[in-house]
Amino acid sequence: MELRNAARIGTDLSVIGLGTWQLGADWGNVSEADARAVLEASVEAGVTMFDTADVYGDGRSEQVIGGYLADNPGHNIFVATKMGRREAQDPENFTLAKFREWTDRSRTNLRVDTLDLVQLHCPPTSVFSSDAVYDALDTLVDEGAIARYGVSVERVDEALAAIARAGTASVQIILNAFRLKPIERVLPAAIEAGVAIIARVPLASGLLSGKYTRETTFAANDHRTFNRNGEAFDVGETFSGVDFEKGVSAAHEFAELAASVGLTPSVAALAWLAQLDGVTTVIPGARNVDQARANAAAGGAQPLPTEFGGKVSEIYDRYFREAVHERW
Repeated sequence: MELRNAARIGTDLSVIGLGTWQLGADWGNVSEADARAVLEASVEAGVTMFDTADVYGDGRSEQVIGGYLADNPGHNIFVATKMGRREAQDPENFTLAKFREWTDRSRTNLRVDTLDLVQLHCPPTSVFSSDAVYDALDTLVDEGAIARYGVSVERVDEALAAIARAGTASVQIILNAFRLKPIERVLPAAIEAGVAIIARVPLASGLLSGKYTRETTFAANDHRTFNRNGEAFDVGETFSGVDFEKGVSAAHEFAELAASVGLTPSVAALAWLAQLDGVTTVIPGARNVDQARANAAAGGAQPLPTEFGGKVSEIYDRYFREAVHERW
């Protein structure tokens, strides 16, 4: 597994991390035993970065990670969590007092005194330009509650606003073969500033696995059922905001492209992302051990040929650019 750093993050991260939304909620049911098995398999495969949030299962994801790490001292795992979506998305809620409350809860869940990384969890756009917000985050660093802070964003302009702030260590953004816009401006800006880029939703909620058909259905408590049109949160978080049927067709083409270089669709999609200049770590989720191991394998994939990226862009242009490129 390749390790990668960025100046402001200040530590090595595995190029393939583990997203743990699936271990908390909104992806169907995952038992604690299965969740722990996913964590263990990921670590054994070389993953050193877990990404979670205080709202994943109302803290369940953090608690499972905290329990696992407490039982495995000396693990050298970097844990990124998020805050800000446990209350109404009102910019007035993003205060030092609230930040202390939220981070104290996460510290308890994760069983640590200092959180490795806390990210604002896709807050209202105006939050990204608030001096008071960044001052409050700097205070948490000074107090030792958090080691560093970053942001998770929906939009490119939000990412650029955060990168311009000197204290921002990382930006987490949706980036995959069906969402290419961040490549144009966000990655170059992050490289110049030394900000870590955490690529989330790297498999477009599973579309890029190539396993789905137009008839595929998901559990009622899976966001791929209940957030198909953005009913619960930003629609871009579900299938990257692309039309499901178009996504299935495009994914079958991507699967053929992956086969041409001898890779499974999932490994090809993750390896392509991990090999982009400016991407620090990619955080696919996994609901079982086999998925965790397969995802981690992308961190050791051979460099893809130059023409691979051109073909990814061609698929994106035909299927998705008109609908998604300017939206986010």
